Amino acid sequence: MTILGQSVQRVDAVGKVTGKTLYPGDLNFPDQLYMKVYFAKRPHARIVSIDTSAAEKVPGVVAVFTAKDVPVNEYGLGIYDQPVLCGPGSSKPYADRVRFIGDQVALVIAESEEIAAYARDLIHVVYEDLPVVDNPLNAMHEDAVLLHPDRGSNVLTRYRIRKGDVEKAFASADVIVEDEYVTPVQEHAFLQPEAGVGLIDEEGRVTVYVAGQWAHKDQEQIAHALGLPLEQVRVVYPAIGGAFGGREDMSVQIILALAAWRLYQRGIHRPVKIVWSREESIIGHHKRHPYRIRARWGATREGKLVAAEMELIADSGAYAYTSPKVLGNATLMCTGPYEIPNVKVDSYAVYTNNIPNGAFRGFGGPQATFAAEMQMNKLAEKLGMDPVELRMRNILREGSILSVGTPVPKGVSIEEVLTKCALKAGWQKTDTGWRAPEIQTVDAQFPHIRRGIGIACAFKNVGFSFGAPEQCWATVELIGKAEIEKVRVYHAGADCGQGAHTVFAQFAAETLGVPLEKIELIVSDTATTLNSGSASASRMTFMAGNAIKGAAEIALENWKNEERPAKGTYQYRPPRTTPYDPETGKSEPNFAYGYVAEAAEVEVDTETGQIEVKRLICADDVGKAVNPQQVVGQIEGAVVQALGYTIMENFVQKNAVPLTTTLSTYLIPTILDVPEKIDSIVVEHPDPIGPYGARGMGEMPYMAVAPAICSAVKMATGVWMDEFPLTPERVLRALGELEEESEA
Repeated sequence: MTILGQSVQRVDAVGKVTGKTLYPGDLNFPDQLYMKVYFAKRPHARIVSIDTSAAEKVPGVVAVFTAKDVPVNEYGLGIYDQPVLCGPGSSKPYADRVRFIGDQVALVIAESEEIAAYARDLIHVVYEDLPVVDNPLNAMHEDAVLLHPDRGSNVLTRYRIRKGDVEKAFASADVIVEDEYVTPVQEHAFLQPEAGVGLIDEEGRVTVYVAGQWAHKDQEQIAHALGLPLEQVRVVYPAIGGAFGGREDMSVQIILALAAWRLYQRGIHRPVKIVWSREESIIGHHKRHPYRIRARWGATREGKLVAAEMELIADSGAYAYTSPKVLGNATLMCTGPYEIPNVKVDSYAVYTNNIPNGAFRGFGGPQATFAAEMQMNKLAEKLGMDPVELRMRNILREGSILSVGTPVPKGVSIEEVLTKCALKAGWQKTDTGWRAPEIQTVDAQFPHIRRGIGIACAFKNVGFSFGAPEQCWATVELIGKAEIEKVRVYHAGADCGQGAHTVFAQFAAETLGVPLEKIELIVSDTATTLNSGSASASRMTFMAGNAIKGAAEIALENWKNEERPAKGTYQYRPPRTTPYDPETGKSEPNFAYGYVAEAAEVEVDTETGQIEVKRLICADDVGKAVNPQQVVGQIEGAVVQALGYTIMENFVQKNAVPLTTTLSTYLIPTILDVPEKIDSIVVEHPDPIGPYGARGMGEMPYMAVAPAICSAVKMATGVWMDEFPLTPERVLRALGELEEESEA
């Protein structure tokens, strides 16, 4: 019986289609209360005082909580640098400061949402405004105002890589390309805004029903902030309406727990519910990091890369979130999937008063890939060489040494992936090398319409990196007498819409040799499932697959030994990774990678600046397509999301205040923006340590869309676009600059 490789129906399909599946905002409990948050609504200030008396007097208001009510007023995924509630009365230093407009100051709990909102607006806060730092370059100056005075610098994290002798290599290079690239902020725009319910469960545990990406990490952060033992906190994930990294950090988890816990201490045993508006969601959770990247690459006339020098500056926003880890990925990927003998990289993540930036699909990879692939295409142009041919002469292969001085893990398939993408896009492989398809760049009937095609490729880590502890637990229970009648799979992994739970069931059924309908999933509840790690880093299929396979094999062995029911619990640990050496950057950064190549065909209207992506080709090595339909769905969703990032999603902040706080001012792709054709090429080159050869792939299709589109725009218009999104205004401005240069 073969379950893997089959496009079986998703385990959550019927519930979601019929509306029976409940998301956090759908949950309602008897006698529940409602909560509203008082947001700072200013980017940098010290709170002198908070007067909640008027709010407390409103009929129907049950409680108002401020910083003094939080036992351990801090949280953060890597660094505890953010107050749960900002204001006086906290034991933590500098917790009386707000550092971005979405900082939370007070909570109002009332009998209805309307009463809570009305009372919240009666809270009077006296601020002492502080200078706003909204640019990471300015924030890095020695005389800049410190956002976190206890840290001594606005530079949160820095890394460096030193491989070979860069300056000597540049002296021997026949061509050098030097440029600067700017990538934008991006809003996750998941369908389900932040929502949840906090209560005390029947065993006296502080319990939160919420959408997240790592239930046990949410549990840890809640327990820390409330000063409670871990076992006194329970986190349960109902259905999750999208995440893309946007739910890795805290939003409503801690405040829901705080409200339910403090009310219970007052003898009020009532659940508390919150649902954020879209505007609250946009100001209240982190974004994709904007980067400024300076690049200098050199090559020989034969097309061999000899040196790459990179400087990356990432805007972390007001707090750390996952900035150090995102920067780590960008630092590795900024030299692309190529073997370059001489590399120098300096990278920085910097605090500003902008909305915090953190995890987003690709996790630093798309920003770094944009710079690397633009450099490759510019080098190809300068060398008079086909861009695919240049890549093939430098691509990673088995045994290649990465920029960090260690070999790439086995299972390298980028050459095969790039080959399949290029052939599908119309490139030809000849005896003398690769040749690009001939494109009629100007439409004879409409001369203002220009056409172009571009190509790019990338690699992306699978799993946690740079020494971060990596593991995944699973438990499998076999129920029956003479034969297995039911299989219970206990796993904490979050399904954010990507279909992870369906894949869990497929792994269990495949390993046990039972029909899929015998699998029962018990998922995403810290009270019943062990720590799975996060639904991030393209890791869930890889890690959960190995864990479930291991647990199922133990359970099956116990079944054969006549245990009834038979149970197996297994913790999968992949090969270890190591952090960057602080001086050289040498490390073993990842235990596995996925590989992707993408080509884009575009039309540019030179009169309006509008860009239409006609076709996107995306080839991904997924190792083993556990559920091919879901794989294609991930590819199509990722490339459209990346298209929005590249062309239209223009998140505007002025003096650290966002101006695009609704989906009417922050535009995301609709069905009318989807390319006429998306070609999904599923490559299955087994990963040596992946479960049944599978690799994670949720982020790969996103990685190289922006440089592929920008290279296509270059063919169409003759202009390199080194900054995006490619809004009509930006495109027209660039075309105007080109005309001015040609006239001069």
